[in-house]
Amino acid sequence: MKNGPLFLLGLFVALVISFGGVVLGSHAQLGRLTPYYDDTEGSAFPLRSAGIASRGQLVYADLGCASCHTQQVRRPDYGSDQARGWGDRQSVARDYIHQARPQLGASRFGPDLANYGARKPTEEGILRILYLGAATHPSYKFLFNEKKIDGEQSAKALALVAPYAPAPGYQIVPTERALTLAAYLLNSNNAYEYPEARPMAPEKKAAAPDAKAKAGETKK
Repeated sequence: MKNGPLFLLGLFVALVISFGGVVLGSHAQLGRLTPYYDDTEGSAFPLRSAGIASRGQLVYADLGCASCHTQQVRRPDYGSDQARGWGDRQSVARDYIHQARPQLGASRFGPDLANYGARKPTEEGILRILYLGAATHPSYKFLFNEKKIDGEQSAKALALVAPYAPAPGYQIVPTERALTLAAYLLNSNNAYEYPEARPMAPEKKAAAPDAKAKAGETKK
C-alpha cells in the first residue's frame, strides 16, 4: 500500500485524540467536582467518612465485595432500585469525590450497598452475616478469632448458639478488619439530594393545532 505509513500515522493520531477526549477529558471534568455547600444545612456534602469507616473501604475492596455488590443507584427509568429501598435518588459523580477507590461494582448477586447505612443495620447484624454467611453470602470466618475467655467476655464477642457456638470457655471475637468493614457499611448513606440528582422534567410538546381551526383557515 503506497500510503501505508501515512494511514498508520493517521490511525495513531485518531486513537490519541479519542483517548484524550474520552478518558482524559472526562477525568479532568470529574476531577474539578467539589463538595456542594448547602446554606440551609450549613455544611458541605458529601461528608467525609470517619477514619475507621475509611479504613473499612480498603477491606471492602480487598475482599472483592464489588464482585457481587454495586454502589450506584440507578435512575427510576433504568430499573427499580428506588422501589427496592436502595436509595431515594439516583447516584451522581459527586457522591464519590472523597473516595480514592469508588466501588461501583458490575454485578448484583447481592443488593446495592450505596445507602446500606440508611436501612438501619446494626454492627452485630453485619458481623453475624460476615461470620455465619447467608443463603447467597459466603462466610468470612477468617475475619474473626476464637479466643479463650480470660476474665470477662469481650463486649464485641458474637452471641452464637449451637451448632455455631465455640467450645465452652471460648468466644468468637471480630478482628479489626471486620470492625472497620462494619463501620464502613454503617456509614454508607448518600441521602443528600444534589441539584444534578434531581430528575429533569420532560419537555412539553407544543399542542397540535385544532383540526377545525385548520379547516376554517383553509376556507378563508
